[in-house]
Amino acid sequence: MKEPSSNTINAAAELLRNGGLVAFPTETVYGLGANACDPVAVRRIFEAKGRPADHPLIIHLHSPENLDFWAQDITEAGWRLAEHFWPGPLTLILKRRHAPLTVTGGQETVGIRIPDHPVALALLKAFGGGIAAPSANRFGRVSPTRAKHVRAELGDRVDLILEGGPCRVGVESTILSLVDDQPRLLRPGAISLSALQEVLGTEILTSASVGGIRAPGMLKSHYTPETRFEVYPIDDLKRRSDELAHSGIRTAVIFIGSAHRERSENPALTPFFMPDDPTEYARKLYAVLRLLDDAEFGVLLAESPPDTEAWQAVNDRLKRAGVKGEGMKY
Repeated sequence: MKEPSSNTINAAAELLRNGGLVAFPTETVYGLGANACDPVAVRRIFEAKGRPADHPLIIHLHSPENLDFWAQDITEAGWRLAEHFWPGPLTLILKRRHAPLTVTGGQETVGIRIPDHPVALALLKAFGGGIAAPSANRFGRVSPTRAKHVRAELGDRVDLILEGGPCRVGVESTILSLVDDQPRLLRPGAISLSALQEVLGTEILTSASVGGIRAPGMLKSHYTPETRFEVYPIDDLKRRSDELAHSGIRTAVIFIGSAHRERSENPALTPFFMPDDPTEYARKLYAVLRLLDDAEFGVLLAESPPDTEAWQAVNDRLKRAGVKGEGMKY
């Protein structure tokens, strides 16, 4: 994969200065970016995605040098986390200073991060300011981890799409609120709770619903395929897949690892095997969901992962992507 030239990066930065929308790769997922200080451009993001205006965006920066322009009352803990995890898949929720209310969803808090991807960093450096960017997909749907996903979903709603290859993390950033007296995990991601606590030397609360802060990815239903998607423990998964297959409903079944590679004789049932490593699973999850979603199955089923910290981000995404049904884990 050939990365965009400096001329293309500069053209993308100029588009942002003129109110355009630029989709760009990060290590987590592809983002749909606009000049964070341009309310008209920011509103274009909401229109392109069909996103509610009160659902906040994350501001992406090139370095922490201007962090206190966007946010205020940044604690020692905030600076310590920024130094340790940025660039990287960590979003900090801080008290707003100059971050526009169009970006924050009307809240007095703002989410900020520095992405760990050469194309994103080159764009941010060339632009020289903050880029407000949610994932580059229709609101509530599966996030894009390749440029072709953005093209397929948003098309000409985006002025320019920067190619950056497949995203190496594959799920959205960890979101940590530092607004209250005690840090609070709002969304799990690649940076684990224990890694955050080790750096801070203090406990982090996990009751995200307390405090009233709205952050990306906190809705009960999110990251959802068009096809009905259900998640079960392995025994229930097998029973449910047999029910659907015997009913003649074309069903894809996502297993973890290779322990259940026995092939069904029913042609309506198609098994799909994911890595048993949580990092690799997360990296492939959205691309696989999109692949199966496009294959015109009647139902998609998935085996629920172990309930451990290593699988926390994957479990969170599967929980929000799946619909509830009898016997489901979530």
